[in-house]
Amino acid sequence: MPGTWRNLSVGIACAAGILVTSDARAAEGAQGVYVLGNRGPLAGVTPPPGFYFENETYYYSGNLGGGRTFQSGGVVAANVKLDLSANFITPIWVTPVEIFGGNLGFSLTIPFGTPNVSAATVLFSPRIDRIIAGREHDAVFNVGDIYLASFVGWHSGNFHWSGTLLGVVPSGSYETGQLSNISLNRPALDLSGALTYLDPALGYELSVAPGITFNWINPATQYLTGTEFHLEWSASKYLSKELSIGLVGYYYNQLTGDSGPGDRIGPFKGRVTSLGGQVGYTFKLGEIPVSTNVRFFREFDVRNRFTGTAAYLTISAPLWVAPPKPAAEPKVVVAKS
Repeated sequence: MPGTWRNLSVGIACAAGILVTSDARAAEGAQGVYVLGNRGPLAGVTPPPGFYFENETYYYSGNLGGGRTFQSGGVVAANVKLDLSANFITPIWVTPVEIFGGNLGFSLTIPFGTPNVSAATVLFSPRIDRIIAGREHDAVFNVGDIYLASFVGWHSGNFHWSGTLLGVVPSGSYETGQLSNISLNRPALDLSGALTYLDPALGYELSVAPGITFNWINPATQYLTGTEFHLEWSASKYLSKELSIGLVGYYYNQLTGDSGPGDRIGPFKGRVTSLGGQVGYTFKLGEIPVSTNVRFFREFDVRNRFTGTAAYLTISAPLWVAPPKPAAEPKVVVAKS
């Protein structure tokens, strides 16, 4: 997906396998496969046909405190802290093929990084050596689940919009009983749309990107996460052709409860809202335009998820852009006398 749909998902570590109290419920990993906040300004804009490259650095720091536990990988842990640093590498191909007047494109995202996870108490683990009544810590570099996307983008005046079909394929790096997993190991399908209003004369940009995620069961744990809704938005002002600033935010709400033979915590529905800011800057590296964007989010109104702060640094550039189609030459009709 252009502009950072990237789907990509950050696996969050730790876990729980039993229900300790009636209030200590959380979905597997307390995290969705769709990484919230990855679509920001110009989310609905599809670039011209060509090949593009995007690298996104993601950092998240959050807590699941209050004596709460959650389930992931068969591990039960309480009072969990997560510091995650990850990179998402995304090649993008916008084809010249048109569907109902919009350009068809494809992208592939490969995430990798190190979730740094600590838990005040590990109550249960499939690995006997990890059953310790004390603080546990894991920080393992690994590759996350693979994101495959197809999209179609349209333009009409100042309006730009797109539709995206995103598939999540487990990478095979998931380790049962390990606190540090960037992979969530559950196949998923995400359907989303994006709409951008961009006024080049006044320098205003407004974008909104809603989507819904359908999850399949995690084969390693037999845990089925419910259906999830996510919404991202941005409002920006261009101070110059190269520089923009603005506000960004996201909202997440789980629509259906969790289930499956491996679900030991019962149905669960999480929720989170965030608000933050962004700065965008474009410069030229030789003749190549390079776009950069920094986004910062602070979460609030959180239920049954980590509460924390997220930050993105996105760098994107064209590798090759198809030359514009030559204008059709006017036909000259000579009247016969």
